[in-house]
Amino acid sequence: MEHKLRRTDRRLACQGAVLEFYRDSMILPDGAEQTWDYVHHKKGGGACSVPVLPDGSILLIRQFRPAVDRVTLELPAGARDSSGEDPAVTAARELEEETGYRPASMTKLAHILTAVAWCNEATDIYLAEGLEKVSGQHLDEAEEIELCTFTLEELCRKIFAGEIQDAKTVAGIMAYRSLLAEREREGAAN
Repeated sequence: MEHKLRRTDRRLACQGAVLEFYRDSMILPDGAEQTWDYVHHKKGGGACSVPVLPDGSILLIRQFRPAVDRVTLELPAGARDSSGEDPAVTAARELEEETGYRPASMTKLAHILTAVAWCNEATDIYLAEGLEKVSGQHLDEAEEIELCTFTLEELCRKIFAGEIQDAKTVAGIMAYRSLLAEREREGAAN
C-alpha cells in the first residue's frame, strides 16, 4: 500500500539528555502541508517487569509523577542505560533498584510502542518470577517510591475503574492475565 502522507523534512528543535524534539514538515493525503512534532528517545525506551511474589501477589510501586501532577501505581520500570542494552537486563536492574527484589527468571510478555503518533519510545514488558529479596531500595535522588502488593483481580478492577492508567502497567497486567489464562487452558487440556 502506498501512503500519501509523507515527511519532507525533519529539523531538530531541542535536545535533552534523553529526548530529542523535532519539527517535521508533512504533506497530508489531500496535498496540504503541516508541521508536526516528533519526539525521539535516544535510547529507544525502556523495560518493565510484572513482579510476582511467591504468594501470587504482584508488586507495584506508588510514586508522584510531576508530568501528570499526581501519585500513580506502576510496574517497576526504567530506561535502558544504552540503546544496545538487553531490555531483560534493564527490567531486572530496575526491579532490583526500585524494590530490592531480584528475579530468578524473566519471561517476555510484550513489546509496546508508547505513543506511535508522535514518539518512537518502546517498552519491553517481562514477567519476573522467583523473586528473592536481596537488598533495600537503591533509588535515584529524585525517586520516592512506596512498595504495594495486589492480587491480579484487584489490579484488573483498578484498571477497569480507571485508577491505573499508566500504559506499560495496564499492558503488563493484561498480558500477565492472558498468560495465566493460556497456562490454565493448557493445563486443562493435559
